[in-house]
Amino acid sequence: MNSHGQYEQQVVWAVVATDIGPLLLAATREGLVNVVFHATDTVRDKSLDRLASRLGGEPVEAPDSPLLAEAIRQVRTYFAGERRDFELPLDWSLISGFNRQVLRELASGVPFGTVVGYGDLAGRVGQPGAAQAVGVAMGSNPLPVVVPCHRVVESDGGIGGFGGGLETKRKLLALEGVLPEPLF
Repeated sequence: MNSHGQYEQQVVWAVVATDIGPLLLAATREGLVNVVFHATDTVRDKSLDRLASRLGGEPVEAPDSPLLAEAIRQVRTYFAGERRDFELPLDWSLISGFNRQVLRELASGVPFGTVVGYGDLAGRVGQPGAAQAVGVAMGSNPLPVVVPCHRVVESDGGIGGFGGGLETKRKLLALEGVLPEPLF
């Protein structure tokens, strides 16, 4: 039983089609809690099971719920090139500690169209030696795209890893004008 009481933590979800494939968006009353890449039926079902076990309750498909409808609208305008910043309440309950600290700094401090090195981001949260730990934090980001882990790159100009796959990272950076549009 979680501390929210039995019926508190209603998780609502929807899948939205984007240029990088279907994205699963999930939200609680607190805000957007999870964004999942490549949300085919199998991936979606696994993610929803994981959310149910982490947050309790059975997630409900509800694209019309106000928070999700707004999140879907913002995701669509972002991919249309009409939005640079997401303005959504976020629920950070799937991540804690150093990882949460790093991701919050990323969300507030690395704007659209810019990139930051893993080591630089570590320095910004007062852990200059923790570039690898920052990589781990990016890999565990429960809110990719909205919390822009695609903007974190290697200091030698390498693109770095990415939970959604490098092709996805390249497309997001191209969308933001950081990389040239992929030719093929």
